[in-house]
Amino acid sequence: MTQRAKALSGIKVLDLSRVLAGPYCSMMLGDMGADVIKVERPGVGDDTRQWGPPEAGGEAAYYLCVNRNKRSITVDLKKEEGRRIIRSLASQSDILIENYKVGTLPKMGLGYEDLQKINPRLIYCSITGFGQNGPYKDKPGYDFMIQGMGGIMSITGDPDGPPMKVGVAIVDITAGLFACSAILAALYHRTLTGRGQYIDVALLDAVVAWLANVGSNYLVSGEIPKRYGNAHPNIVPYEPFKCKDGTYIALAVGNDRQWQDFCRLAGLESLANDPRFATNPQRVIHRKELIPLVAQAMLQKTGDEWLEALDRLKIPCGPINTLDRVFADPQVLARNMVAEVPHPTAGSVKLVASPMKFSDTPCVIDRHPPLLGEHTEEVLQQVLGYSQEDICRLREQGVV
Repeated sequence: MTQRAKALSGIKVLDLSRVLAGPYCSMMLGDMGADVIKVERPGVGDDTRQWGPPEAGGEAAYYLCVNRNKRSITVDLKKEEGRRIIRSLASQSDILIENYKVGTLPKMGLGYEDLQKINPRLIYCSITGFGQNGPYKDKPGYDFMIQGMGGIMSITGDPDGPPMKVGVAIVDITAGLFACSAILAALYHRTLTGRGQYIDVALLDAVVAWLANVGSNYLVSGEIPKRYGNAHPNIVPYEPFKCKDGTYIALAVGNDRQWQDFCRLAGLESLANDPRFATNPQRVIHRKELIPLVAQAMLQKTGDEWLEALDRLKIPCGPINTLDRVFADPQVLARNMVAEVPHPTAGSVKLVASPMKFSDTPCVIDRHPPLLGEHTEEVLQQVLGYSQEDICRLREQGVV
């Protein structure tokens, strides 16, 4: 059987990043077929290797989730010979990703200005908390604190409760997505010009961009958004409701036709054309009067009964699933969103698969999340031409 092509076959990525944002970005590139070499500290590795339990085969689940389709090498960047290895790899790479503190790699002679001299085609992406300029550029940045600084926590949580973070490190993930998009655009630009370029991605920028319609609402109105809990600032009803059997479902009435249909289904015909509720802008204004009436009506049926009836009328709705139900959901399974990957110490590990579905160049998991330094010898020999004696010497000196 002929192996299918991959979107980024032949593209080489040198990944100097760790934890989540950078590794998420490089994993996406690896899923699309790029050859990703992950550089880690000898004896220590990526911080997330220790972020367990849970673990599988001695590897933390946190590390496993964003490091498939990569080769791991260990290199001590504090040693000149280690830096020489990085320069040699960068000279052959298409993309370099790093998330060191601002100024750290330039001090080592590994900044963009240094490496683009030896490889003008290099696309060099830095991911930091606050970017390469501005008054905060030297501050450390972590997802939780930047969720607060970027406004997300001020609009998340119950109206009368404390600010609340999102349950996933969404700032890191969003920054990784923006970085990947920027890198792909830079690759296309390089095909036109032959030149690489520098990409500066900041976690704070990413979360501000992620404010989307809520940020736009503020910029247009000048009014500071409130927390709506699970409700929506611009659409009503659009939140979870408790059902007769104690389960909750998410009801998302997105337009006035759906509202009319819902009222007939729920026995709320008198509300369908009530001037306070007939249009979405009026429902938003009068949400405090409307929501208790909807909540009372939702107690008439079980969750499954509501889901079946609402689906029949094509009114958007869904269950509030725990993760066991998510990964058993027939749609999730049909979309192949769970992958089981052979692993040298765990036997096999289950991973969340790529959501990118290509018709001609499908994403494939060819490599398990690597053990620390698993490919050091392979890369030094096959990519850089080091002899076995050279590698033994580097190991003795603690360079690799």
